[in-house]
Amino acid sequence: MGLAIGTAALLVLGLSIARSIFTDWLWFDNVGFLSVFTKILWTRVWLFLAGAGLFAVLITPNVILARRHARGESVLPLPAEFLRWLDRLLVVGMIAAALLLSIILGAAASGKWELVLRQTHTTLFGTLDPVFQKDISFFVFTLPVLEMIQGWFLTAFVVLLVATGLVYVVHYSLRGIPFVVTPWIRGHLAVLGSLILFDLAFRHFLSRYNLLFSETGAVVGATYTDIHARLPAQLFLTAVAVAAGVLLLVTLLPTLRGPRGARLIMGAVALWVGSLILAGNLYPSFVQRFTVDPSELEQEKPYIARNIEFTRAAFDLDRIDERRYSARTEVSAEDIRANKATVNNVRLWDPAPLMDVYNQIQHLRLYYSFKDVDVDRYTVNGEYRQVLLGARELFPQNLPTEAQRWVNQRLQYTHGYGAAASPVTEFTGDGKPVFFVQDVPPRGPIPITRPEVYFGENTGNYVIVNSLQAEFDRPTEEDLPVYVKYAGDGGVKLSGPLRRLAYAWQFADINILISSQITAESKIQYSRNIQDRIRKVAPFLMLDRDPYMVLEDGRMVWFQDAYTITDRYPYSRPFNNSFNYIRNSVKVVIDAYQGTMDFYVSDPEDPIVRVYESIFPGLFKPLEQMSPFLQAHLRYPEDLFSVQAETFLQYHMTDPTVFFNKEDQWSIPQEIFINKQQPVAPYYVIMKLPGEEQVEFVLILPFTPAQKPNMVAWLAARMDGPNYGELVNFTFPRGAQVDGPSQIEARIDNDTFISQQFTLW
Repeated sequence: MGLAIGTAALLVLGLSIARSIFTDWLWFDNVGFLSVFTKILWTRVWLFLAGAGLFAVLITPNVILARRHARGESVLPLPAEFLRWLDRLLVVGMIAAALLLSIILGAAASGKWELVLRQTHTTLFGTLDPVFQKDISFFVFTLPVLEMIQGWFLTAFVVLLVATGLVYVVHYSLRGIPFVVTPWIRGHLAVLGSLILFDLAFRHFLSRYNLLFSETGAVVGATYTDIHARLPAQLFLTAVAVAAGVLLLVTLLPTLRGPRGARLIMGAVALWVGSLILAGNLYPSFVQRFTVDPSELEQEKPYIARNIEFTRAAFDLDRIDERRYSARTEVSAEDIRANKATVNNVRLWDPAPLMDVYNQIQHLRLYYSFKDVDVDRYTVNGEYRQVLLGARELFPQNLPTEAQRWVNQRLQYTHGYGAAASPVTEFTGDGKPVFFVQDVPPRGPIPITRPEVYFGENTGNYVIVNSLQAEFDRPTEEDLPVYVKYAGDGGVKLSGPLRRLAYAWQFADINILISSQITAESKIQYSRNIQDRIRKVAPFLMLDRDPYMVLEDGRMVWFQDAYTITDRYPYSRPFNNSFNYIRNSVKVVIDAYQGTMDFYVSDPEDPIVRVYESIFPGLFKPLEQMSPFLQAHLRYPEDLFSVQAETFLQYHMTDPTVFFNKEDQWSIPQEIFINKQQPVAPYYVIMKLPGEEQVEFVLILPFTPAQKPNMVAWLAARMDGPNYGELVNFTFPRGAQVDGPSQIEARIDNDTFISQQFTLW
């Protein structure tokens, strides 16, 4: 009975895996990235086979030897036939356990496919670490694989030791024989113990490199105690672990099979544990307390300099253009005339309140809504304008309860429709936006000829298009619905019963299998959320939180910024205990109608993205292949800018002494937003930067001294034309008093006339 249940469970598991591979194969083939899927799939398969096969090779002889040397006549008053049956059952149990453990260890190896692929396609960073003189690529690509191998073998050896010991104990117990550690058993376990110690020796050896990520000193990275105490301690522990492993093997000698051998085993283990406590913990603590702490700055200064250098490089802060700016606190009429384009683009609308307005006057029907509104720039009627734009997406959950049926949710209401866009500076007499795009069908100076939104930010559920049920397209002024059939390529064809069965299983929805509305030409669209879609193709990229829509020649496309990150950049301080290196290396463009994805490399100098280009040669395109119109709508991503700005608060200080004493620490100023105090968020504006001739679209953020409200600097990210990606930091003279955001707000609140107007409004 148990065997039948186990076989059935394995069969269901196998069929489920086959179904998952089958549907993923169809999906990746539809989006044009089948080579990405097959590369990952075959890498995982051979890693699984290698891991499972290697563990099977390790466990099989150990179990056989343990079984052979644990034999003995049973002293239990049981029939011989029953004992033989019990022995066969034990053999089946051992085979099943070995098979299960092999599968688990194989799955563990399979899950490390990305590390292995990255290491086999390593690209040099061109920078050496200051301690071991190894290229940064060793720490990013090679060291994680070495640690993975060490960890896998440690797990395997520990499992072997436990499993072998259990075989001995179970065999003796089932025969009623008192368990005694014979010389053979002790020798067998000693060999396995020595393998564990040799593996731990390798771990100590690798731990030397991890000192470059240490957080125990004045800064992140190998500091004085790490270099002068922990580094030699790890080498010493490596030697001790090897010596302890050799001592365990020595106990196999015939002269040491008695009590002397047992004492030697205990002594070997005690030697390693004692050394770990003394050399690994007490000695570094002693050096830190009596050598470093009394003169910390003097001892740590060279390591602080390393941390500053490598952190600035890891977060791309070393390319910030530092400029002095003599701010004037008074603005004249001439200043306003000279900066007319900047003044005309001063933002009066913010995305959050404008989205509420859109959802009141532009959602048009209950089942439409705006999930987000984003800032961009367009040339409208010959004028360069800052624009807020949001897609009108479908919210089928807003349909009346009686209309939330399977046909409506999956076959009829399949897509959103159009967008709304308005300039940031204008409003009507009754306080509404002035629209550049509005209504259904969309109208305005920015044209939309393909307004259907099948792929977006609120497209979480699957739908089936090209069924016998016509799709709702849009309402009309007479409330007569317009119906269409999908004419794009997005979606997997349900061209046979096998495909329908597979997707019915995948989505636990039998209607896919039995519905008479579905034909061989019908297509199932799933993973329609743009971020889910990208993560399915490129799970190794970190995505920006805020995708944004661009209207290009009548079609609607999504822009998604993607990052390559690592936490293995030496001497770099991690951001929020997460990554310590980041690049905005990829821009993804997703067609809202077709669902097609184009991955453009925006930072070809990034070694990590070059590795992924080598692994997946058909995935990425050079940025030059992006249309000029879309290139003109590239934004410097707000998430990256925020990370760099927060890191720059401390790492604008490049002198180790100033850095250590935090003499010039900056902070993000506070502002009042909807009656709540919050840090000032980065801000997209169109303005003319000091010293520049033309207005441009930039992202800015002011800085204040720590614990003080006045401004000391502001950071700008440029993004128009050849200046894309440039960071400029404008610092004010030390003796100048420049009001910060909270001081300006206080002055506004204290102005009697303005306060009266706010009260009236």
